[in-house]
Amino acid sequence: MNGWEAFLLGLVQGLTEYLPVSSSGHLEIGNYLLGTSGEENLTFTVAVHFATVMSTLVVLWPEIWSLVKGFFKFKFNEETQYVLKIFVSMIPVMLVGFFLKDQVEALFGNGLIVVGIMLLVTASLLAFSYFAKPRIKEKISWKDAFIVGIAQACAVLPGLSRSGSTIATGLLLGNKKESIAQFSFIMVIIPILGESFLELISGDLYASTGSGLALSSLLIGVTTAFVSGYIACKWMLKLVKKGKLIWFALYCTIIGLLALILPLV
Repeated sequence: MNGWEAFLLGLVQGLTEYLPVSSSGHLEIGNYLLGTSGEENLTFTVAVHFATVMSTLVVLWPEIWSLVKGFFKFKFNEETQYVLKIFVSMIPVMLVGFFLKDQVEALFGNGLIVVGIMLLVTASLLAFSYFAKPRIKEKISWKDAFIVGIAQACAVLPGLSRSGSTIATGLLLGNKKESIAQFSFIMVIIPILGESFLELISGDLYASTGSGLALSSLLIGVTTAFVSGYIACKWMLKLVKKGKLIWFALYCTIIGLLALILPLV
């Protein structure tokens, strides 16, 4: 993977991580079109995901810092409940990570059929959440946090958008648009940081950079993903408030069909 390819893939990751169109699916399509493949791709994917999570910390820092301060008052206040709900939402994806990690990783770099199908599933979820009119709740409940966590765990499949799945699920459960969007972006921070840390201490990062992925390319991809992720995160928070997710459903349908057609061309 050269610097130009790393720039393009980092840009794709950053722009699509927070838009409900599946960053993993777009990375798979990008790797297919660019002809980049191999063990280096997994490390690159983890690294650029880490970069976009860091952009979330920057965008939502006032909200996150408020939660941290409230949590360490060691009282069962609203901030503490919110943080605990974040931990509840992490349970499903942690179980998937512990017990199904190898099976999930096997799906990456294994053709575009799964990506195409999952993008069509994403489109269906977004369309359904757009037309459904559930009764609006004031707060995200404990049960909702767990159900949204299940949606995040399912979104480890390439092509099934994490933000699209979690936001659509939250909307279908009757949560406010801006509330579920913020919850969706915050809930991914710890799992991605944890995955990146495990990748680092396991030595996979060093092994991959030593076997084909140049450190300069990795840095280019990470920087590009951070900057574009920052822009996309701020944009998505505004878009969710306007409720225009139906256009992303149309986009996912087109890209999903393209992913299914590309291997046949």
